Amino acid sequence: MADAATPLHVVTGAFGYSGRYIAAKLYQAGHRVRTLTNSPNRAHSFEDRIEVSPYSFEDPERLKESLEGAAVLYNTYWVRFNHRDFRFAQAIDNTRVLFAAARAAKVARVVHASITNPSEDSPLEYFRGKAILERELRDSGLSYAILRPAVLFGGEDILINNIAWAIRYLPVFGIFGDGRYGVQPIHVEDFAEIAVAQGAARANATIDAIGPETFTYRELVAEIARAIGVRRRVISVPCWFGYAAGWILGKTLNDVIITRDEIEGLMQGLLATASPPAGKTKLTEWARENAATLGRRYASELGRRRDRRKAYA
Repeated sequence: MADAATPLHVVTGAFGYSGRYIAAKLYQAGHRVRTLTNSPNRAHSFEDRIEVSPYSFEDPERLKESLEGAAVLYNTYWVRFNHRDFRFAQAIDNTRVLFAAARAAKVARVVHASITNPSEDSPLEYFRGKAILERELRDSGLSYAILRPAVLFGGEDILINNIAWAIRYLPVFGIFGDGRYGVQPIHVEDFAEIAVAQGAARANATIDAIGPETFTYRELVAEIARAIGVRRRVISVPCWFGYAAGWILGKTLNDVIITRDEIEGLMQGLLATASPPAGKTKLTEWARENAATLGRRYASELGRRRDRRKAYA
């Protein structure tokens, strides 16, 4: 563990996905690292090298104390969909508490994970909630960097892995509509590198954190199939049918595979922008390099939330 005199960097969810990669890069750079987490007992590879504190959203003073002395807060906290155990509205409220605690603790900089194309006018709660929090961070008086990834891949990701899983094990792969809407995945290591670089900066910034390759969704599926060496029939299906099929499969797997909002956001082209690439790792090359393991096992979103002791895999 770094010396107490070393500047402190606080990362939400360092035992989860993107937060873990950010925390690892910070530690490797010699920083003192603390995580805020709902899963303090989750298995991880950091041993005793980072400090651990609970989120404590219900106790703003305790949350403030966990942020005191922090040079940077890296916020990856969010939820993917509404569920009986967690909801977007609660995630928004909790993030507001986090920003207020950061301001009260005089945190010098906040690096915040958002999403491509957020809008407060969006009918999609995910994109609307992200836009609300972007505005509140901008208005907070805190120095900030807002990172807008479309899709993360690499390591323990869910979306790309489960596309590969479906290609491997289902008899056909269904594409919502014509599949011509864009997707710009970024490798999680590249995303973490951008986050750490922005933690060291001081100018306010909003960055579309997208990778170097742009695919239509149909092209993305074809590239993954090609990389893992599986030939699978790809068919276009109406949105309602794709959602229903995903719902049934999700019940079988005890998970949520896809939501209506995710389908709508994908088909509206919200996971692509006209910005220049921010990452350098090509999904096509990474998928070929990891073909032996990609999609071999299904990655469960709810499974990770239910078992807060098991490491992400």
